Amino acid sequence: MIAEFETRILALIDDMVEHASDDELFAGGYLRGHLTLAVAELESGDDHSAQALHEKVSVSLEKAIQAGELSPPDQVLVLGMWDTLFQKAQAN
Repeated sequence: MIAEFETRILALIDDMVEHASDDELFAGGYLRGHLTLAVAELESGDDHSAQALHEKVSVSLEKAIQAGELSPPDQVLVLGMWDTLFQKAQAN
């Protein structure tokens, strides 16, 4: 379940490449790293749900923000893109 969901999100990121702005490409690449790490961590546990993945990535992004990794405009962009990608992946 979780690997299939990851694949759907990664495909959505890949599909953006041709028409995305530089900022969107940055956010997609940034999210790819957080997503891949979250999936790897969840695969070793018992909860492989989409909701667990959403929570894990969201927590990871919040930690990155607290560590100063993203400027305020990048925070808005990355968090917004994460929510959009997650919703689109759920709809598929």
